[in-house]
Amino acid sequence: MSSRLTKTVVHEFSGQGALAKHVHNYHHRQSQTDMAVAVSEAISQQHNLILEAGTGVGKTFAYLIPALLSGKQVVISTGSKNLQEQLFLKDLPALLAMLSVYVPIALLKGRNNYLCQLRLEKLMQNASQFADDYIDDLLKINQWAHLTKDGDIGNLTSVAEHSEVIPSVVSTKETCTGKQCQHYDVCFTRKARVRAMDAKVVVVNHHLFFADRLLKDTGFAELLPDPDVVIFDEAHLVPDICINYFGSHISSREIDSLLNNIIKLHKTVIRDSIQIEQLAQRALIGLSDWHNAMFDAQVSDWRKVLANKHLANLSWTLQQALADLANVMTYHLGRDDQLDLAFEQLHELAQKLQDYFECKDMQSAYSVELGARFIMLRLSPINVAKQCQQLFDANTQWIFTSATLQVNRSLAHFATELGLGSAKQIILDSPFDYPNQAIFCVPRHLGKVGQSQHSVKQVVDVCIPAINAAQGRTFILFTSHQMLEQVASSLLGRTAYPLLVQGQASKQSLLNKFRQLGHAVLLGTSSFWEGVDVRGKLLSCVIIDKLPFVSPDDALYKARAANAERQGMDPFNHISLPQAVISLKQGVGRLIRDEKDRGVLILLDNRIVNRAYGQAFINSLPPMKRTRDLDSALQFLKQIP
Repeated sequence: MSSRLTKTVVHEFSGQGALAKHVHNYHHRQSQTDMAVAVSEAISQQHNLILEAGTGVGKTFAYLIPALLSGKQVVISTGSKNLQEQLFLKDLPALLAMLSVYVPIALLKGRNNYLCQLRLEKLMQNASQFADDYIDDLLKINQWAHLTKDGDIGNLTSVAEHSEVIPSVVSTKETCTGKQCQHYDVCFTRKARVRAMDAKVVVVNHHLFFADRLLKDTGFAELLPDPDVVIFDEAHLVPDICINYFGSHISSREIDSLLNNIIKLHKTVIRDSIQIEQLAQRALIGLSDWHNAMFDAQVSDWRKVLANKHLANLSWTLQQALADLANVMTYHLGRDDQLDLAFEQLHELAQKLQDYFECKDMQSAYSVELGARFIMLRLSPINVAKQCQQLFDANTQWIFTSATLQVNRSLAHFATELGLGSAKQIILDSPFDYPNQAIFCVPRHLGKVGQSQHSVKQVVDVCIPAINAAQGRTFILFTSHQMLEQVASSLLGRTAYPLLVQGQASKQSLLNKFRQLGHAVLLGTSSFWEGVDVRGKLLSCVIIDKLPFVSPDDALYKARAANAERQGMDPFNHISLPQAVISLKQGVGRLIRDEKDRGVLILLDNRIVNRAYGQAFINSLPPMKRTRDLDSALQFLKQIP
């Protein structure tokens, strides 16, 4: 029997409801109503829900309307700040007006998005010791601080977002003094929390949600209220985020920054202890030696580092240098608050390094990520289902939705990863007419997938006629930066259409340029596979270089694979294949974004038709017309105006 909430929600999506009255050219979509009903019933009947809603279902309104009409306190968590702000600034106000209801809403970001008045005040007191450029930005921020109502640094336009002053004036857990702070009553972070506590609907992003839920990353106990309902949009990102938050990480940047801060403290606060600076300098040298050796070795698995005597020796030398410095600092505790804080951070860091270096947890992967100029040591649990079962407690209804959750027409993989086996599972297909709107082409005569020059030539030989047939208007998506760079280099001068290559500018800047130019070609890796919405005639062709399988050398994959084998399961079918299917669906989802869109998807990997597992990919993708004849696909492209 339908609940009162469900009946009310169904009415609002009907021809007599609020949407029909207020949305221009509104037409009823049964799949959207079906989703709204499923969300309403999950809230009313108090059960968890996992729901895939294909592109075009209209899932945002389908969960927002039940949330607003439920009378419950609801947290809506998104995968990106862009969607977070779209919900709060655009969608929610529009729906509140359409529904003629008053529901207090709040936008809550992580504390490092808010100005800290105390930190700003301290910097202003010492402004004379800074360089001119730093002082200029500091004065602009100080002027803005007297005008802003919410202290959201994202609204600060007078200072560049990469200004070195910003990290020094935002709120942090480490520098927050809570109720002892003289600015407590007007604190922007505290006021944001109060608004969230008073609101019925609070919009956050996944990282803030898990940081608050798991790390209690505040100075005021939890930032978030204890909600009745939590709705995760872009929920396909949640498993990886859980792995990140249930694990831990240490960055060489973090170590370097802390050591330099301690040296600065010695020069300004505790000048009578030269040993502190000497030991900090020794630790910096140890960090540099370790950093250089790790980059030379190019090792991604920490257990391989331990097997290398030279690397292992440098690692333990660094850890001992940090421990020695922390030991000396204990004799100076109580002399200065900043020094006490630096000691706590150093002591915790040295202990984390020791635990990491010892590598004792067989249920975790110990991986090494080499960035542009830094090293990240990451400890990742190979199975987070048990922790998630405790996190997703029974007092709250948990709703997960995304356009890409199912694998081979099943949501079991996602449910198992998060320990949500008892959740109701629903798949709602896209209402778009894929057989007539899109063609999926895997060209004949493709060579073996690999990173050879032959593969680059193969990609380029398909890209050039496809780009010309589409008159630009093409995304070329890659699974590796190396292949992207090689193809980008080979395409230069061989097409009349402008090439936009990831790395030339920010993601948003490249997307804006792609839209402005109208006939451009964009080459990107993983960050362009999802969260990118280019509608209409601006994008007609998406080319993907190969199936996005995780590297078999990935430390987390190897640990999870070994664990699967111990349980008698096949790692490929249980781990690698489902991850690749969901990733491919994200890339494919860039092509058709509207009911009037038309386009061609070209996959340059014949494993999808030559291997038995290829059917799992095909079953999970929208029902596009399929062909192996590249000329047919190009002809379809040429007919798109």
